[in-house]
Amino acid sequence: MVKVSLTIRFMSVISILFLFITVLNAQYEDTGKRGIYFSKKSYTEAPIPIFKEHRAKLPSPILDSKPEYVELYWKAWSLAFDHFKKPPQGSPFVSNFIDEAFSISVFQWDTIFMLMFARYGHSIFPAIQSLDNFYCRQFENGYICREIQETDGMCYRFVGNEHTINPPLFSWAEVESYKVTGDKSRFESVLPPLKKYAEWLEKYRKKENTKHGLYWNTGLGSGMDNMPLQGSGWVDMSSQMVLFYRNLAFMCTEVKQLDEAKKYEALANDISKQINQLMWNEADGFYYNVDDNNVQQKLKCVAGFWPMLAGVADEKQAVRLVAHLKDPKSFWRPIPFPTLAADEKEYKPDGQYWLGGVWAPTNVMIIKGLDRFGSLRGDQNEYTVNEFATVATEKYLDGLYEVYKKTGTLWENYSPELMMRGSPSKNDFVGWTGCGPIELLIENILGFRPSGADRKLMWHISRIDRHGIEQLKFGEVTATLICQKRASVAEPAEVHLVANMPFELTVSVNGRVQKVLQVKQGTQKFTIQ
Repeated sequence: MVKVSLTIRFMSVISILFLFITVLNAQYEDTGKRGIYFSKKSYTEAPIPIFKEHRAKLPSPILDSKPEYVELYWKAWSLAFDHFKKPPQGSPFVSNFIDEAFSISVFQWDTIFMLMFARYGHSIFPAIQSLDNFYCRQFENGYICREIQETDGMCYRFVGNEHTINPPLFSWAEVESYKVTGDKSRFESVLPPLKKYAEWLEKYRKKENTKHGLYWNTGLGSGMDNMPLQGSGWVDMSSQMVLFYRNLAFMCTEVKQLDEAKKYEALANDISKQINQLMWNEADGFYYNVDDNNVQQKLKCVAGFWPMLAGVADEKQAVRLVAHLKDPKSFWRPIPFPTLAADEKEYKPDGQYWLGGVWAPTNVMIIKGLDRFGSLRGDQNEYTVNEFATVATEKYLDGLYEVYKKTGTLWENYSPELMMRGSPSKNDFVGWTGCGPIELLIENILGFRPSGADRKLMWHISRIDRHGIEQLKFGEVTATLICQKRASVAEPAEVHLVANMPFELTVSVNGRVQKVLQVKQGTQKFTIQ
């Protein structure tokens, strides 16, 4: 009788455990039709462009004193064209896509960062449509898996379900693409799946049973696989939610959903307040994860810089964060920026993936975060933040080129110390490594910031060599802009310009606006004092 009773109790425990696991996994399981919130339901045939046939239609950088950057630029584009793909026969995917080219699956945050450079070739290949294949495989409850198999559209879950949520950056990618293309027609169709995804994240990635109410992830989920992060409130995931909501608010405003825009902006502000109250360490000048009891989990890594990009950090906090980036003992290494600070005990000089490796997505995050603070000067006062972003980009590209000279290709990640690929690292990786040679070259070396929707272009002129770009396309505008060589930054800059239609050009020097011009169609030149 005792044995029977114990057996029944044991079976009850097993049943309860099974029920718990079933409930836990239900959030990740397919309980209905996929992609019901996204309007595109089937694949539309479209050709895949060939690099040699379309190179002349791409923006062409001019940089007389740094031809190696131009060489990297074209290498990145040639690899990218090799990775434009159609869905395999029988796949439920609905659009052609840009592929990371090392797996039979598409990855969410890889794709998002590839779009950051691919948008500059939007007239040839509308890369933003790569995100359609995630929206069309969204679960009815809003869940979107970080990794989806190309052949059958099934989710690939490595280790466990909890690792399948990548940084929620879809809305950021949509808005950044819009800034170049000027095409907001996608907003109406992508807002429904993004709003439903936000609902899922609120329910399953916000620790509502804790004091802080912040957001969590895992190493694999965050994309920083072996980073030794701890805590139940994560700086990167919480800041990414702020960025997600701010861009949702922008998109809603553009399509006149003003009440929705206010809701998302309020959510972003509430999360920002929590991050600054609980995660900012005034003594260290850094953001850290927190545990259930709001105790900071100190680890100096790139996650701590997401608040700059998300608009969480204010100017005083940004100055403190920039000081860490400039510090050769932590992040200012031979190739910036290591994902783990060099003065952390787990740091590895060869990178060892995220234990110090230099990666394109986190470098883009840092540089674009710096861009938000323009003419702000740090404590040392030698650079504006905008100038430091340019210097950092140059040092990063110099490192990429040194490795390119040795190996003839681009890599998944890089050693911060040794002028070599990271360990481990995949070759021919474009992939997000194209962000440096294309996106950061156009925006932070040459200084162009387009706004395609309203035919506006900001140009930060900081160089004295002959530099510029031919056939830059933003919205309906195609423009060539070349600044002639000058002896010093104190001398006037002569600019030659050709445009297919009128647009507004704002020229700034050292983060300060010098001239706003109404550019006419045709050829013209002007001088900036």
